[in-house]
Amino acid sequence: MQPAIHPKHTTIDLLVVGGGINGAGIARDAVGRGLSVMLVEKDDLAAHTSQWSSKLIHGGLRYLENYEFRLVGEALAEREVLLRVAPHLIRPLQFVLPHEPHLRPKWMLRAGLFLYDRLGGWSGQKQSLPKSFATSLLPGRAANAAPGTHWGAGLKPQFSDGFVYSDAQVNDARLVVENAKDARARGADVRVGVRLAGASRVPAPDGGRSLWQATLENSATGALDQVQVRAIVNASGPWVKSLLSSIDTPPTKETVKHVKGSHIIVPRVHDAPHAYILQNRDGRIVFVIPYFERFSLIGTTDVAVTDFDAPQISDDETQYLLNLVNTYLAKSLTRTDIVATYAGVRPLYDDGDENPSAITRDYTLKLDDHDGGAPLLNIYGGKITTYRKLAEHAIEKLLPFFPHAKKASWTDTPLQAGETQATLNALVDTLVTRGISNRYAHRLVNRYGLAADGIARDVASLGEIFDDTFSEAEIAYLRDHEWSRSADSMLQRRTKTNLLASPASLVRIRELVTQAL
Repeated sequence: MQPAIHPKHTTIDLLVVGGGINGAGIARDAVGRGLSVMLVEKDDLAAHTSQWSSKLIHGGLRYLENYEFRLVGEALAEREVLLRVAPHLIRPLQFVLPHEPHLRPKWMLRAGLFLYDRLGGWSGQKQSLPKSFATSLLPGRAANAAPGTHWGAGLKPQFSDGFVYSDAQVNDARLVVENAKDARARGADVRVGVRLAGASRVPAPDGGRSLWQATLENSATGALDQVQVRAIVNASGPWVKSLLSSIDTPPTKETVKHVKGSHIIVPRVHDAPHAYILQNRDGRIVFVIPYFERFSLIGTTDVAVTDFDAPQISDDETQYLLNLVNTYLAKSLTRTDIVATYAGVRPLYDDGDENPSAITRDYTLKLDDHDGGAPLLNIYGGKITTYRKLAEHAIEKLLPFFPHAKKASWTDTPLQAGETQATLNALVDTLVTRGISNRYAHRLVNRYGLAADGIARDVASLGEIFDDTFSEAEIAYLRDHEWSRSADSMLQRRTKTNLLASPASLVRIRELVTQAL
């Protein structure tokens, strides 16, 4: 699907630069308020930070130790909203915190969890997830555990008690794509593989507030296009400061700390459906999270970096994660157990703290309307859990420049592919009646929501099916409806087929992708 080309005389309300979760969320919010919107992304949707998260929608239990009560409260309220916005991508997940008396006393953990249970509700957003509780981790003594399992599954027997609390798990890259698709369906012009090459303020034809003259460059061909826009949002994540060198605007005093977070993926460490949050002696915590059917996701680290173009996990980070989980797990892990690794760079607003783990995960919005000119809004920081609220606040900052825009927030409604869990469950049943395996039907609906109905009209329409995890029909859908232009974007970011399919299947899929593109 080729992007629309705007005539030179057309003025766009809002140009959003950056196709991560913040940019996609802002584009969706803005177009839903009646603004004309263009989103540009130089690489691919969710190509960077937004696909390398810990896959969690959470309040951030550890942020309470840094007294970030507002951030935690907002995140917990948003957790509840997002469970409704994208039920095919976000699902509740319980966490077990084994107690280690020499690290944090029980009274401290109880107090923190008591606060955690209630902060989201103080915003007026009713919380639906189960409240926290203390429990034994030993077999036969654990309360409310999933049938056939116990809260200490996979742990050493010395960890005999702990606490259980609730958060949620997300398919992060797909959440970005679904927000971009929703924005496009409402009228936004989404251009993938297009970068902002430059922008400068120019006089408006009517003598009013100046406009931005933006030059856009096709990353593959080098072809240039010029558009005039009333406002720019810089949501370029790690590149938020470097992008400003392409924009003719006064220097900003704001700075960014780039903090790398790395993860390892290993075969499933236990057969229970819950995750673990493990304490380390340095005060940090690490998650062990069920990941698809066969894997556990372990992370994250916090390492300040200056090179963020292609982050990789280091040997030290790998050993750090292995050392910590082996303190807790009954079966020790080695480097040979690692199936895959990844690292992402968080662009955190520099609040002056030298400890990467203590730097705020909150977001900061800085508006530049120099001398009454066309506005530029720079986005610093943020986390996937609060992307929707960040987008609301971003648009609220821009509303004075767009008196015709709708004032009321609206993005607490489901994404167009989301609907309700009951509707999604019914679609799975429908796909099964069409002869599609139950496993693959769930996979399709979990990926595409209601759009799975059109992809899987019948078994024949799917073409070749690989390991009940991917089909030939998905290639055309990803190409034509999700801006996908490479095997990596299809198999990694959009579907995680690179993890789920056999090596032989991956070879064949890549052949089909090459033919389709």
